Amino acid sequence: MYGQSHQGQHVMMNGGQTHQRFAMQMPKFQTQNHHPHHAPQPTHHHTHQPHNQHGLTHQQHFPTGALATNTPHFTSNHLQNGASAAGEDDIDESMNEHWQEQLQLAAESRQATSPHHYARIMAQQSKGIQIMPSQTETPDQKADGRNGLVASKLASRQGWNALDFGGQGLRVMAPSLFNYNFLEKLYLNHNKLKVLPSAIGQLRKLTHLDLSGNDLNELPEEIGMLTNLKKLYLFDNNIRTLPYELGYLYRLETLGVEGCPLNEVLKSQIMKEGTKALIKYLKEEMPVHLPPPDRDWVILDETASSGTSPAEKITVLSYNTLCESSATQSHYGYAPSRVLSWEFRRELILNELRSHSSDIVCLQEVDQGSYNNFYREQLAYNDYKGVYWPRGRAMGMQEEDAKSVDGCAIFFKGSKYILLDKQLINFGQTAVRRPDAKGQDDIYNRLWQKDHIAVVVFLENRQTGARFMVVNAHLYWDPAFKDVKLIQTAILMEEITKLSDGYAKWPACTDKTAFRFSEAESGSENAPVVEPAPSMEYAKGDQIPLLMCGDFNSNPGSAAYNLIANGHLPEAHPDLEKRLYGNLSRVGMTHPFKLKSAYGSIGELSFTNYTPDFIDILDYVWYSSNTLHVSALLGEVDKEYLRRVPGFPNFHFPSDHIALFAEFTVKGKKGKVVEADFGPQRH
Repeated sequence: MYGQSHQGQHVMMNGGQTHQRFAMQMPKFQTQNHHPHHAPQPTHHHTHQPHNQHGLTHQQHFPTGALATNTPHFTSNHLQNGASAAGEDDIDESMNEHWQEQLQLAAESRQATSPHHYARIMAQQSKGIQIMPSQTETPDQKADGRNGLVASKLASRQGWNALDFGGQGLRVMAPSLFNYNFLEKLYLNHNKLKVLPSAIGQLRKLTHLDLSGNDLNELPEEIGMLTNLKKLYLFDNNIRTLPYELGYLYRLETLGVEGCPLNEVLKSQIMKEGTKALIKYLKEEMPVHLPPPDRDWVILDETASSGTSPAEKITVLSYNTLCESSATQSHYGYAPSRVLSWEFRRELILNELRSHSSDIVCLQEVDQGSYNNFYREQLAYNDYKGVYWPRGRAMGMQEEDAKSVDGCAIFFKGSKYILLDKQLINFGQTAVRRPDAKGQDDIYNRLWQKDHIAVVVFLENRQTGARFMVVNAHLYWDPAFKDVKLIQTAILMEEITKLSDGYAKWPACTDKTAFRFSEAESGSENAPVVEPAPSMEYAKGDQIPLLMCGDFNSNPGSAAYNLIANGHLPEAHPDLEKRLYGNLSRVGMTHPFKLKSAYGSIGELSFTNYTPDFIDILDYVWYSSNTLHVSALLGEVDKEYLRRVPGFPNFHFPSDHIALFAEFTVKGKKGKVVEADFGPQRH
């Protein structure tokens, strides 16, 4: 049964067959200010009331509207079931505030043994709520209310978010319960449950979970997936230990464990320092779990991907590595501190780059210090040469401060490719230099202030003479600035078009010999010398093979994505919000390239960014489909592994993004072969 579902109100369902009696809207609760987190908090949630307001006679305060998230432990003098609510006079004055709260909440829980206790309280409270005139029911609607027809007429979206199965004598839970992934509150208190199914991890929006008064011996590892939990009540169970995965619950405020025979280490931690301290302890002591299976290598073209294929191949890897200054506990509170340390993460990143040995590597969020003192030095051992620029803010900063500014880096195999040219595209600076920028306030007020960049390199294969444009871009992130991301994309494509036209006229390369330290060291004194092919010439810029990687902070179907994929976007696109960006908003946006997403051939990955509050596709490897053909891809992260991992970074994934890796074959070359002039030759 649904209650009236106007926005901002909560509705609870009980678990009984005649639950229409309890289809009442929950009142709005006053939100207490907690310290902020990286992700947005639920708009309305019930907060813990002072102890002298927790008696059940105070029905104007719903005492367990949200589960307590502090992690208390067993104490020998816990109250028995059915005991009256403990007043402050009954609490030993020697106990600290953390354990006093445990006893108080446990006493209240023991009085909530009747069926659908919390749903009944909500029903009583809601009687005093006055229905607004626009929501007044007609006589017909009142009659229909018994079978839920009113709700179906009034509600255009989910109208309830809580379920009360308390006091039902339940021994098991139906699997279908865990399909209700919109639930924010779930009451399973005072039943006969012996096992909490691992599927509980699917209810990732839960903020309040009450499992008090059951026969549980343990919690599943998947409990760590409930990172929105603020209150978790486990009073009066048989739980002796807690899974380390509880350490993921960085928003947990009250963990109710009074009445559980917890081991001394955990009990001492929560009694002395409270829930937050216990959660931190579990997080920091968390052991390293088994790594996931390797991501599958998805072969799309058996012939092209085989080692015997005569077609030229090129592999490309793109990776937002999460720069050191951004990997903080305030942003990633679920991650142990050692996981966030740069010394730990950089080794994982380096190992992944080396394991793939890609021809081209595009990295985003690389700060200057890491590029100069780590990446460039370490990757040089693997035949990589690099090109790097920091974001615009580094200009004018003190040298030491500028080291922490992130930017984009492109590495390429030095023995295979020659660097012909490199360029920086600063979106904001490029925009204000446009002739049509004059008088366009939005360019200055919204776009120019964002210092995001792209790096472009123009490469030539030493042996085949094929040339490539490689672009590495990082766009602005904020969803409220969709117009900025779109204009950044339009400027990126404009600048690439100009560069490609110039590169089409680039002269042939005359020196293609790769540098060697010594023949003896390389062990290649007897290796045959392969005569380099002449440089290729391309009639037009869009005939040069183009690879464009990066974190575009735009999902499939967004305006930025569609502009790249379709080659055009109208001037009146909704994402522009009627803002003024010169000709881009007056005439529209176009580019000449036939670009496809490499992962579009498999319908894109499930995600490229994975955190508890945000899972989406933001990163891409784009390629010019008229010159390149995708033959293989690095596949998904193992689904079973993700069932117990709420977010990255973790022990196996050093960034909140995952690496993209693709193999391409070069299609038949366009244009004519131009013989390089090497000057007079000896015979």
